[in-house]
Amino acid sequence: MCGISGIYNLNGKAIDQSLLLQMTNLIKHRGPDDEGYCLFNLQQNKAISASGEDTILELMSVLPQLPFQFEANLAFGFRRLSILDLSAKGHQPMTNNDGSCFIVFNGEIYNYLELRAELEKAGFEFTTHTDTEVIINAYKHWGTDCLKRFIGMWSFALYDLQNKLLFCSRDRYGIKPFYYSINSDAFYFGSEIKQLLACPIDKEMNYPMLWRSMKINALLAYGEETYFNHIKALRPGNYLILKDNNLKTFTYDEWKPETFETSKLSFNEAVEQYRSIFLDSVKLQMRSDVEVGSCLSGGMDSSAIVCTAAGLTDKPFQTFSSYYNEDKALDERQWIKLVAEQTKAISHLVSPTPDKTIEWFEQATWHNDLPVGGGFVSQYAVMQLAKEKGIKVLLDGQGSDELTAGYNHANYRYFADIIRKGHLPTFYKQYYQYLKGKPLKTFLTTFPKIKMSAMFKESTLYNIEFSFYKFEPFNDNFHRNVYMQMPNRRDLLTEIIDLPTSRLSNFQYNLMHSTTIQTLLHYEDRMAMANSVESRVPFLDHRLVELAFSLPSSYKIKPPIGKYVHREAMQGIIPADIYNRKDKAIFSSPFTSTWLKGSLREYVSDIFASQEFKQRGIYNLPIIKQKWKSFKSGNKANGEMLFNILALEIWFRTFKQS
Repeated sequence: MCGISGIYNLNGKAIDQSLLLQMTNLIKHRGPDDEGYCLFNLQQNKAISASGEDTILELMSVLPQLPFQFEANLAFGFRRLSILDLSAKGHQPMTNNDGSCFIVFNGEIYNYLELRAELEKAGFEFTTHTDTEVIINAYKHWGTDCLKRFIGMWSFALYDLQNKLLFCSRDRYGIKPFYYSINSDAFYFGSEIKQLLACPIDKEMNYPMLWRSMKINALLAYGEETYFNHIKALRPGNYLILKDNNLKTFTYDEWKPETFETSKLSFNEAVEQYRSIFLDSVKLQMRSDVEVGSCLSGGMDSSAIVCTAAGLTDKPFQTFSSYYNEDKALDERQWIKLVAEQTKAISHLVSPTPDKTIEWFEQATWHNDLPVGGGFVSQYAVMQLAKEKGIKVLLDGQGSDELTAGYNHANYRYFADIIRKGHLPTFYKQYYQYLKGKPLKTFLTTFPKIKMSAMFKESTLYNIEFSFYKFEPFNDNFHRNVYMQMPNRRDLLTEIIDLPTSRLSNFQYNLMHSTTIQTLLHYEDRMAMANSVESRVPFLDHRLVELAFSLPSSYKIKPPIGKYVHREAMQGIIPADIYNRKDKAIFSSPFTSTWLKGSLREYVSDIFASQEFKQRGIYNLPIIKQKWKSFKSGNKANGEMLFNILALEIWFRTFKQS
C-alpha cells in the first residue's frame, strides 16, 4: 500500500530533515500518490505536519514544506499508494481526534469495517473511511492487544504522546516489511533496507547471512538478520516499544506446537471450514476503493482466488500471467484460458525476453535490496503489466503450499512419521501409491530422503543441505570473515527449530517462521511495490493458517495426493480440469534452465571474466570457472548456484558494496 520512514534522535538533538526527505523519497515507488511528514518536539510535546514535493495540492498549500525551521527529535515520513478513502482525509501521517497519537502505516486491515463498528459502539468517533484511523483507535481502546484483533498485513509506527512511547508492529507472517537500526544516538526505521543505508549507521556486512542465503535459497530472509549487522528486520508476529531510550521487542502471535494436529474435525468438516475461511478471506481482501485484479498461473491456488474474486465484482475481473514458449512447464496458457472462460475474466499475458531480463536485472535488484531469485523476471513483468493496465491491487496465491504440505519435502517428512511410529505396513501401502506410475528414479531419489527425514531432526537436515547440496562459491578470505563474526559454525542455522511434534508439522513450522515463506513474501512485496502495485495473499489469513496447523497430517497428504484438504476445499470452485491436474504448476522463469547457457551465456561469461568480479576478493574463482565450464557443456547440476553467484555480483554492483 505505502512506504514509511522515521528518525528518532535518542540524544535529544534535532533530526536532519534532509535525511528524512531522502529516506522517504527512496521509496517513492511504494507510494507515488502522496507524500507526508510529521515532526515532533518531544520536550515541548508538540507535533507539526509537513509536506513534500509530491504532497497532494489540497494539503501542500496549508502545510509547511520540508525542510523548514523546527527543532524536532522525532519525525515520520510517508509515501502513499491510495487504496482506501482516496480523499485528502487518507493522508498520512495521521492522528486521532484528540491529537494524542500519530501513525504511519503500510498495509491493509481487511476487517477494519467490523472493528470500526465495534469501536463506534465503545464511543470512538471517526473522521475518515480508512483502516489507518481504525488502528489508532483500536490501540487507544485495547492497547497493544489490538494486534490480535487485526486480520490483515501491516507494518506501522505509532507515537503515543501521552505515554511518550513509540509502538511499531509487523503482521503475523511478515507480508509487509519493517527494518530498523538503533545505536546510542538514534533509532531509524523504514520499509526497505536502502532507506537505512542512507543513514549514518555502521554498514558492516553480515557475512554469515550472506553465506547461508547463497547456500540455501529459502534463507534470503532469515529471522531479524539482514546483509548488514546493524540493520535488523522486525520479526513477523512481533512489535517493539521504544520508551525512555530503551527498546524492547515482544511477540504477540504465539504459536503453540502442542495444539498442532489436535483438531477433532472430521475430514469433511475440515474441508468445509477450510473453504469457508478461504472464501471469507478473499471477500475481505476484495475491499478496496480502487479496482482489484489477480495474478494467475493456471495452478489450483491462483485459479481458486480468481474464480472466487471474479464473482465479487460487478465488472470483468482482470488477471495477469507470464508464459514462455521455450519451456513447456512455464507455459500455462491452456489452464489460464479455462479460468478466464469460466469467470469471463480479462486475461493479460506477458512473455519476457532475455533482453528484458538484462534490462531489469539491476532495477529489480535495487528494488529487492538483496540478490534476486531466478523467477524475478516473471514477477517483475506481471506486476509491470498490471501497472500498465491501471490495476493497483493484485491478489496472489502465496502460502497454501506451506499450510497444506505442497512441497515434495513434505512427503518425505510424512512418510518418515509413519516409519517412526512403526507402522510399516501402512508405509509400504502408501509409499506404493506414491510411487505408482512414476519412473524408477523416483524411488532411488525419494527413499534415501525419507530415511534421512526419519533418522535426523529438522535442524540436522538443513545443516546437511547447507554443507553438501551446492558447491562452495567462496574463498578462504570470505570464510575468515564469517568465522570472525560467528566463531561457532553451529550457530549458523539456529533459526531452524526442532519441535516435539511430527516431522511434518515441524517442517511446516519452519517453512512459516524460518525458511521459504519469508523469502517468498520478500520477493512478493518488492517486485509488486517496485511497480506501485499492492499484492495481497488470501491464503495467509491467520484464521486459515491456524486451522491448517491444527489438522492431522493425513488431512494434508493422502499419497499420491498432496495438499489434500486444500484440494478438496477448492473442488467446485475451480474448473474440473484444473482440479484433476496431475502436474504441478510452477511460477518461475527459464533463466536457469534455458537462458543461462543459451541467450544469456555471453552476458554471464563477461561478468565472471570481468576484473570487477575477480577483484571482489570473496569468490572461489577456480571452482566457479570449472563449474561454469561444465554447465555450458551440458551439466545442469550447478545452475542454481551459478545463478546465485551472478545475482550476488549484480547486488554488489547495484549497491556499490566492496
